[in-house]
Amino acid sequence: MTREEINEDKQKEIIRENNRIRNKKIILFVFKTLLILSIIVFSFILYTTYVSSVLVSVREYRITNQKIPSSFNGLKIVQFSDLHYGSTMYESNLKQIKRIINERKPDIIVFTGDLILPTYKIKNQEKEILAKHLSELTARLGKYAVLGDEDDSELVTLYNQSDFNLLDNDYDLVYYDDMNPFLIIGLGSSLKGNQNIDNAYRYFQQEGNNPNIYTITLVHEPDSVSDILELYPNTDLVLSGHSLNGTIRTPFYHFPMERKNGAKKYHQDFYQINNTKLYVSSGLGTNNISIRLFCRPSINFFRLSSE
Repeated sequence: MTREEINEDKQKEIIRENNRIRNKKIILFVFKTLLILSIIVFSFILYTTYVSSVLVSVREYRITNQKIPSSFNGLKIVQFSDLHYGSTMYESNLKQIKRIINERKPDIIVFTGDLILPTYKIKNQEKEILAKHLSELTARLGKYAVLGDEDDSELVTLYNQSDFNLLDNDYDLVYYDDMNPFLIIGLGSSLKGNQNIDNAYRYFQQEGNNPNIYTITLVHEPDSVSDILELYPNTDLVLSGHSLNGTIRTPFYHFPMERKNGAKKYHQDFYQINNTKLYVSSGLGTNNISIRLFCRPSINFFRLSSE
């Protein structure tokens, strides 16, 4: 073999070796990339399913209005909504929610609809568990609830067993210490065609009513506020649910990936509409897709004051 042939063979061997090294680097790079992507995807699934979907936060608000009777200064109201039992919420989560609420020693507890995920086949034993934990929620002046678009008539019995006052197009006057109450109103679901605003607000049609009474309205779908204020613009505070604040939102701007019917216009957590404050709960459970992103489940905690 001539020197030229030997050199040519060595050159070919060097090229083959370089190709092997390059291929190994490519394979290693692809493997590392796939491993990192797998870790990111797995972490994302874990976070959205087992952390951000079940780790309940508490949103605290102070509400000041001169119409609030002085006897209610410091009144504490806890609102929770859209439990959607059977989605990401089960008995262990109920225990956590009960602890969070009762620790705050609320004067009033309100639930703004959608107790059970409609696609979940709940057992009678689970209904008993729900009733037990709801009945163990304690509030000095009362517990109130409204029905959501996913609630059926069977839940009326469950609310009664849990000592909740179900306001279905109805109202109640809440007193403490003196003869100056505030008014709490509950509306039916607009999506189910069960909403009767005039009947719910019939206090203002009665003789001897106080047209300046502080008024809190509970409603499931937040977009109902437009119809409410068109008829009764003196409504001071509206508490609603339904939207879940979008469940999955973009960071920083909190733009929802989904806007549900009944929450197309009002889907964020707070709106000031003239003299009316509207708070939209992000809810506790999820819909059929059991994940949340940049939108943790939450409970609203309000402190009321006339000053």
